[in-house]
Amino acid sequence: MLPASPGALDSVDPALDDRIARVLAFFRAYDQRLGPPGPDPSADSHALSEARVIGDLAHRDDATVAGLARRLGLDPAQVGRIVRRLAELGDVARSPDPEDGRRRLLSLTGQGRHEFRTRQAVTRRRVAALLEELPPTRQERLAASLDRAREVLVDEPDSEWALRGPLPGELGWIVQAHARIYTDEYGFDGRFEGLVAQIVADYSARNDVALERCWIAEHLGRPVGSVMAVRHTDDIAQLRCLIVDSAARGLGIGRRLVAECIDFARSVGYARMMLWTVDILPSARRIYEAAGFELTSETPDRLWGRDLVSQHWEREL
Repeated sequence: MLPASPGALDSVDPALDDRIARVLAFFRAYDQRLGPPGPDPSADSHALSEARVIGDLAHRDDATVAGLARRLGLDPAQVGRIVRRLAELGDVARSPDPEDGRRRLLSLTGQGRHEFRTRQAVTRRRVAALLEELPPTRQERLAASLDRAREVLVDEPDSEWALRGPLPGELGWIVQAHARIYTDEYGFDGRFEGLVAQIVADYSARNDVALERCWIAEHLGRPVGSVMAVRHTDDIAQLRCLIVDSAARGLGIGRRLVAECIDFARSVGYARMMLWTVDILPSARRIYEAAGFELTSETPDRLWGRDLVSQHWEREL
């Protein structure tokens, strides 16, 4: 079959032609405001393809050349050459797959993670400069629109819900939802609402968007979940205020909220993430374990009118 001529799509399907024009208009606007995607080439010591490999490995514990090629849309032989070069530079480590000795599992070295964080910092500064030109309401509209676009492109099964930043009034929703759910389901008294209110107030007062972040899960047009990643120390981020309304459980929202926290904390340079919880939340425990958290300590406690066990969990980033 011969390739289509440059104008072959014109007038064949007017609706499709219109959508093509709108997508191209978005890319033109993006290029005018932010430039090519990714870090500034002048600040990047790696070629674009190498940088893409580093970016993919930064979000995976064990990858393979075949998996990288599939996700990045590159030829496996090309990816193999890129991996060999990055290994020679000291950015990538290769280890035997215990389940298949013919394969090598790939991961970033400490140097590779430093390279990734350096590139991420450049990218974040460029995006921050763009967003700072917009008022907060337009910033949130842009972020929410891109959430929807990403869901369409990757065909996510959870497309009826999305994560976004909190809209005006929704920090208050976090407090109300925690108070309602923990009172109804676990019998906590009013002191628990006061604790959550203080956590939310402290987050709002610091307003440290470079090192802290809050997400709201929206389902069918209303908030149904939340989580926060906040600074605990210079090296440790803390996961706080994870909750999912009973009407939206079973959709994978809790796991996605925790994953967003981990990815954010890693991207801004934290070395570890911790959280504090109590022992009567089995669903949350399963989510934390699946996300790589390990229980580091637990202590009997009397909290919010109940005898509980306080638990501390941590994981490396």
